[in-house]
Amino acid sequence: MAPILDIKNLYKNYGAVEILKDINVAIEPGDFLVLVGPSGCGKSTLLNCIAGLEPITSGTLSIGGQDMTHVSPKDRDIAMVFQSYALYPTMSVAKNITFGMKVRGVDAATQERKLKEVASQLQIEQLLHRRPGQLSGGQRQRVAMGRALVRDPKLFLFDEPLSNLDAKLRVEMRSEIKKLHQNLGATMVYVTHDQIEAMTLATKIVVLKGGVVQQIGTPAEIYNNPANLFVADFMGSPAMNLIPAKTRQNGSGTEVEISRGDGSAIVLKDSHSRDLPEDVILGLRPEDIAEAGFRAGQDVQQAQCMIEMVEPAGADTFVVSELGGKQVTARLHAETSARAGAMLDLAFDLGKVSYFAPGTGERLN
Repeated sequence: MAPILDIKNLYKNYGAVEILKDINVAIEPGDFLVLVGPSGCGKSTLLNCIAGLEPITSGTLSIGGQDMTHVSPKDRDIAMVFQSYALYPTMSVAKNITFGMKVRGVDAATQERKLKEVASQLQIEQLLHRRPGQLSGGQRQRVAMGRALVRDPKLFLFDEPLSNLDAKLRVEMRSEIKKLHQNLGATMVYVTHDQIEAMTLATKIVVLKGGVVQQIGTPAEIYNNPANLFVADFMGSPAMNLIPAKTRQNGSGTEVEISRGDGSAIVLKDSHSRDLPEDVILGLRPEDIAEAGFRAGQDVQQAQCMIEMVEPAGADTFVVSELGGKQVTARLHAETSARAGAMLDLAFDLGKVSYFAPGTGERLN
């Protein structure tokens, strides 16, 4: 299957400043691509380049197998949903949704049919006669999505569409967009700085930092096998624990030594023989550090740790211990007996471990 969006060697400069550097991304029809990264990483600029709102400095960009590098936005067969919704305040919801079709000369019967379909999909039938000023943020968001949906474009582009909504509504709208994607089988490109949004919506994620692609992969690949320290730290909430450690080969396995807050050390045995430097950063997700007895397996190693802080969080309790000079978070069950200031046996699942080079930050395993 040919990619529906294919970006090759894309660079974007403003004068002498390079904003995007050698971007290569391809997605299949029906993919949900999320561009994620901290503020200023270039994700919205990349979306604007796909939309044709920003000219690219070099490289190529094709949509549906056609070179769109120098084609104007209106001829790219895309629809965009902005953070600000960009609705016409003097027009009713119905007119906002059908306005683009009217401009393109679509006949009235087709306009009416598409309006009905989209209004029912988004459950906004009762709002069609209202004006944007009479709607809540979530309702405006739906109208903006409705306006994009009636286009039936090759690509839907979303620029941080949920960032103006409160937390509860964001979660609802996120499910709404995911359902929409599943029902339509449409291809979507979505910009967010919220890594939870990225993990829940995407079929493919591009993590950007400083205009450079750090990693491209499925949510599972990026979560379980981050390519470098930046991705490990950025994706996941709470973030991956990144602990300075020393390694040495021991028979068929690898010994990992981590200093404790009191100056002593814990030694964990990784059953895999790995070609690692002496100094590494060991990465483990909070859920891969459990209370002893609650995690079994040949790669699970136990060690006594001093608990410094206990944070109940409903179904989970997070506990913090100092290891390798860092605050290390473990995700325990709600009924844990952990107490701040007391020792607790923790189980480390080294089957899930990531190792990184302290200098470059690159993944080593």
